[in-house]
Order: sequence, then C-alpha cells, then structure tokens
Amino acid sequence: MRLWHENLISKLPRQQLLGQHRECCALRGGGWGKKHRTVDYVFTHEPYKLYQYHTEVMQEMERRGYKPNPVWFDPFYRGTKEKAYRSLLIVPKTSPIYPEHNDKYYQECVANLMAKGINIT
Repeated sequence: MRLWHENLISKLPRQQLLGQHRECCALRGGGWGKKHRTVDYVFTHEPYKLYQYHTEVMQEMERRGYKPNPVWFDPFYRGTKEKAYRSLLIVPKTSPIYPEHNDKYYQECVANLMAKGINIT
C-alpha cells in the first residue's frame, strides 16, 4: 500500500492509477487508522487531506475517461461498510497535500515504479 507522490498521479499507468483509487477508497473506509508502514503518515493528518488527495486521483481518472463512483466526491463518504463522517475539519489544500510528499519521497516513488519496470520520465 502506497500513496504515490501527487506529482506522479498524471503520469501513472492505468493499473497504478486505478490501484491508487482502490487504496484511497480502502483508507477512507475501514482502513482508516490501521497501521501500515508506508502510509502511517496519512493518519497523522486530518482525514480531509486524504479526501483532497483522492480527489486528485479521481479527477485524473475522469481525464482519462474512467468514471469513479460519484459518491467518493463527498468528503464525508466512507464506503458502504463504514458510517459517513458526521463532521470533518476542513483544512486548506496545501502543495504538496502531504508534507511527507517531498523531493526525496518523489525519488523513492520513481525508483519503486522503475523496479516494477515502469519508467515515467
């Protein structure tokens, strides 16, 4: 499980982009707060940050002709198995959305993709 650096979203191949959508759905739903080494930093931020990131993923999906379920564009939605948030702290969108998505993280993501045989440069 990994959230790709947001500057890579538009460059991700189909499989990784759609996988990123599934990861975001899982994290927004029952996966919220469940420890995982590569995404633990997400839980140190407001859930709204994940919504902001997920929106970037879904907008890229739409640009490519995919149709993510519109319910995920609701920041309170948490999937079919979790109750929707009653309230959320709406935080301003920053760039990057997650401060952990710095230049070093970008390079780690590029290396990870290259190890999978994907050259995004």
